[in-house]
Amino acid sequence: MVYETSYATGQKPFSPDLDRGKWEKPTDFVYACFGLALKMDIFVASYWYFFDLGIFGMLPYYMYMVIFLVPILVIHSFMGQFSSSGFISAFRVSPFFKGMGYVSTLLTISMLIYYGIFAAVPLLFIINSIRPTLPWSCEGIKSWHNESSDQLTICNHTKADGDLINFSDNETSDFKLLHVPSVLYFQNHFSLNEVYRFADLGQDYELSWHFVGLFIVVWSIIGFIFYKFSETAKFGWLLRHMVLVTLALLGVCFVRFLFLPGSIGGLMNYLTPRLDDLIMGSGSTFIMVLQAFGAGWGSVMALSSFNGFKANIMSYCWIISFGQILIYIFFGLVTFMLERYYEEQRTDSFNSHVLTHWLLFLSSASALASLEWPNMWTVIYYTMLLLASLIVMTTQIFTVLASVFDEFEGLRKHKQQVTFGLIAGLALCSFFFCTNHGIAYFSALAMDAIWSHSLLHLLLLLVVLWIYGRERFQRDIEFMLGQPFASWKVFILRFIAPLILILSLLMGLVVAIMEHSFFSFIVLVLSVFLVVLPLLAIPGYGLYHMYQSTGGCWERFRRSCRPTDWYPVDMEHRQQYEEAVGNTDVTHQLFEVTEEVN
Repeated sequence: MVYETSYATGQKPFSPDLDRGKWEKPTDFVYACFGLALKMDIFVASYWYFFDLGIFGMLPYYMYMVIFLVPILVIHSFMGQFSSSGFISAFRVSPFFKGMGYVSTLLTISMLIYYGIFAAVPLLFIINSIRPTLPWSCEGIKSWHNESSDQLTICNHTKADGDLINFSDNETSDFKLLHVPSVLYFQNHFSLNEVYRFADLGQDYELSWHFVGLFIVVWSIIGFIFYKFSETAKFGWLLRHMVLVTLALLGVCFVRFLFLPGSIGGLMNYLTPRLDDLIMGSGSTFIMVLQAFGAGWGSVMALSSFNGFKANIMSYCWIISFGQILIYIFFGLVTFMLERYYEEQRTDSFNSHVLTHWLLFLSSASALASLEWPNMWTVIYYTMLLLASLIVMTTQIFTVLASVFDEFEGLRKHKQQVTFGLIAGLALCSFFFCTNHGIAYFSALAMDAIWSHSLLHLLLLLVVLWIYGRERFQRDIEFMLGQPFASWKVFILRFIAPLILILSLLMGLVVAIMEHSFFSFIVLVLSVFLVVLPLLAIPGYGLYHMYQSTGGCWERFRRSCRPTDWYPVDMEHRQQYEEAVGNTDVTHQLFEVTEEVN
């Protein structure tokens, strides 16, 4: 495979954004990726489908980390750092597949549309925690909840009657369902007459103006962040401190939860080795590994583009991988302690069950209400969740903007207008999730990411290790870092990782079908528009690039797959790269391509 130049193809050459900036500290890249690991919808989704997964179930993660997590993470980081461009322009390595960059952009935007929920819910509890009596405490629930209703709570479960479950047409069990006050408080803002987590499909759409206001506050905070910290160095500084504060608050909450009734039992349950956990973890941790870093991991590619050219991404990727699993372990510990706390609230072990809906975000509020100084602990805990959500949202927006400005030179003169136009558009679209159906069904879009991300990973391995080529990839890595990329890792990525990704793709399709079977038709339509249709950008852009090329059909395809303007942006590194790879590939590439066409 020879290299192409945009001059040879007759297209406009790539023009790097010289004002895009660099991280203030090399470790800002690591902190930014830690922030992506705070993507809570992935943890919530894995908890829904793999219940009671203890630390023993995390062991498969380390196997995945060695086999393909770190190597794939290196590939993403390599593409961004080598090209100094985001996840659209980085596909100069093989322009036929540049549509993958557009897909990552669209999937990231799709995620941002619903992700405001994860910031609005903590904000709801923070704002209402200033009341002398918390509305979701056993004392405060009396002011808004009808105790004469059929809904038993953990506060009034001594009543004689309550929710009953019908096991057959003629048989009724006295099994009691105990509701958590904070969950009922949340549902009180919507028409959610749900027993578990699915709303009534027959209900009309109802907009919660309370949540519209919360969403406006969330997007206003994000707008303020980009107004004050739009420069790369400033944004990296802010992100670094937000991540540190979030992890510190998570540690403080973990220590405080140790004093909840039953929390030590939950902690021991999490740490107890069980074979079932190991089997279950082989699927659950796979979801965590593949989904945590954004849509197709394009975010990691864009974040690495702000590194120095010689930054040691090999070491960074190992640190990021270990940091991700530690974050999940901490949230797992908190989840198990909260779950055991609510098990202690049952009347007995057999005839009652506490509905801990969306444990980390909703049910936790009532547990906090049982502590001394409940208002203070509620603010601390939900500030941690709010910061985690803001970190994910701002980082994803930052990577989208960087990638768009790298690809479209004309937009660089209007950075501020594009930035706030994107934020305003996301805010407007997110209002759908302020409805009773939107707030109940947003998880379907998160589940769709399982198969779409797996597909993008498969295509990335095809592009870098097969089309661009194993030898060229290893050569570029060694040129950039001064250290080789082991051949055994390349072998695994070429032959073993695709099999695992295909399995994940199939599993993701099954999960997505199961999820959508519970949801309304409009959620399926949203999924088609936000997840399925964007994937058509991959073949669509490839055909468009072939149309712009010259020669026969097969020659157009070959030229579209060749790397075009693929070199370091810095002139000094570019000259060294040309010398390192030899005149045949780079310096005389225009002559070679012309000779081939003729």
